[in-house]
Amino acid sequence: MKTTLILFSALSFLGYGLGCFFSDYLKGEFRRYHLGAQCRLVGILQCAAAMGLVAGIFIPGIGQAAAAGLALMMLVALGVRIRIDDSIVQMLPAIGYLLLNGYLGVAGF
Repeated sequence: MKTTLILFSALSFLGYGLGCFFSDYLKGEFRRYHLGAQCRLVGILQCAAAMGLVAGIFIPGIGQAAAAGLALMMLVALGVRIRIDDSIVQMLPAIGYLLLNGYLGVAGF
């Protein structure tokens, strides 16, 4: 079960990270967040963390560090969404991934 959660998170963040480079919609969302200049950096960090999650299947410490980093990133994302007055529905993905990666970071691989 834990491996499924790890792979789900890794694929989600790989997709979102790559979207930061190729999706006009995501680039627009970063402008809406007032973080347009950070879009590529976030994409790089998310892709790297996704690879870290997968590596964690074989080297648990790397996976836990990647999961903790993603949980922190989602905590910041939640703060950004609160700052720009997003609805709770718009915040749900950040909340879900914060909880998922927080669990993986604490419970271990």
